[in-house]
Amino acid sequence: MARAKIVAEVLGQLGIEGTCDGAATGPFLRTRGEEIPSEDPSTGATLAAVRGAGPDEYEQVVAAAARAFEQWRTWPAPKRGEVVRQVGDALRAHKEPLGRLVSLECGKILPEGLGEVQEMIDMADLAVGMSRQLYGLSMHSERPGHRMYEQWHPLGPVGVITAFNFPVAVWAWNALVALVCGDACVWKPSELTPLTAVAVQRIVHEVLRRNGAPEGLCGLLIGPVEATGVPLARDARLPLISATGSCAMGRKVGQVVAARMGRTLLELGGNNAITILDDADLDLATRAVLFGAVGTAGQRCTTTRRLLLQRGVAGPFLERLARAYGQVRIGDPLAEGTLMGPLITAGAVANMEAALAQARAQGGEVLVGGGRHDAGGALAGGHFVRPTIVRARRDMPIVAEETFAPILYAVEVDSVDDAIAVNNGVPQGLSSAVFTRDLRAAERFLSACGSDCGIANVNIGTSGAEIGGAFGGEKDTGGGREAGSDAWKAYMRRQTCTINYTDALPLAQGIVFQ
Repeated sequence: MARAKIVAEVLGQLGIEGTCDGAATGPFLRTRGEEIPSEDPSTGATLAAVRGAGPDEYEQVVAAAARAFEQWRTWPAPKRGEVVRQVGDALRAHKEPLGRLVSLECGKILPEGLGEVQEMIDMADLAVGMSRQLYGLSMHSERPGHRMYEQWHPLGPVGVITAFNFPVAVWAWNALVALVCGDACVWKPSELTPLTAVAVQRIVHEVLRRNGAPEGLCGLLIGPVEATGVPLARDARLPLISATGSCAMGRKVGQVVAARMGRTLLELGGNNAITILDDADLDLATRAVLFGAVGTAGQRCTTTRRLLLQRGVAGPFLERLARAYGQVRIGDPLAEGTLMGPLITAGAVANMEAALAQARAQGGEVLVGGGRHDAGGALAGGHFVRPTIVRARRDMPIVAEETFAPILYAVEVDSVDDAIAVNNGVPQGLSSAVFTRDLRAAERFLSACGSDCGIANVNIGTSGAEIGGAFGGEKDTGGGREAGSDAWKAYMRRQTCTINYTDALPLAQGIVFQ
């Protein structure tokens, strides 16, 4: 089927035609801002466009979210969970076209596009369970005849700022948990992937409308950062801003929100390393490194960007990995058998080329790949690159930077402790992994003296975190946690309660007032 026909079919199935409005309080508002084209990174062609939101639409969306929160917080949490369960069912019904749209707009291969929608569905299932488990603790009071406990209340409208690389899943990690916690949400998606946000908004709004949920509960604002993102960060009506993006973006958002004493949940850059020790299972490690470094064309926050090789295994492992890289099929992300699609923009390709130039200038040696890839034919205008392995030194400045592209820096280390030092020697602290059969080395890596990352794995790679655990990282990665475990607490406010059921009033520090 011709690509234009595929695009028309997918957009038609999701109700996207021509130029879409870029703001919604549930139903879409009429927007009059500049058109934001959505580009297919595989061809450079425009898929469709969105009219950006302006100040008037911004105010309508946030004010509606504030009103919706006042009602939604009174719904019992299990009832809120039932609505989210239905959202999951609606996503199941639209999984195929929505997954294909993710691939078209983001450039992910189709299994990853479909997998991202499945992650939304799984997140809905997890959130439904959370709706019956928003537990508080009961504590023993030191005062006779008193009972003390804590409870968790809905927090308020939450601003959710998402990045292009997971255009729908990151919204689900935040919004579906926030909804069962009793919060309203205002979503500001990336301008690079606006159509997936429009599609999700349509799907979710129909579920909310059918259940009589208050209008404004899930709002949408698509537009330039200055018109949408900056006002969200400044708006005191939004007690929490969850922002996913670069470390530089997170610093700006964090400072603005902190200035008004708001909360932030920041999921920022990663510079993730896999350590391969001499006793590692090299077949297992090869598959993990290949997927971690090449998956999503190196555009995951958990992408493997550094490979730390104990000296005894460095040569043999790099030979294995080079052979594996030679088998990576680059091309149309919708085509069966493709393993790597394009980068998101021409600017991303230029950034990769600049990083490789710096690596060479700093003494790095390109072992595999490097630079642009000509996919030819209908894909000649796409933003394709060749996945690259660079032999590097640990002290090269470029190794400490995150380039959002499939560049893997291979560095030799002497021991597990040396590897831990190199692993921790960068500003970011998201994901990490070690491959070893030595129980002592594995436990050393996971100990308080080991990896300083929010995620630390043994004999699996840095990518593919399960939603059941809290996802996030330390240092410049921002410290936020999303998805599972007790990450729901970020979307609620804690209240400590003490009840006196006697006729006495013991005071603190034994003070007595006559």
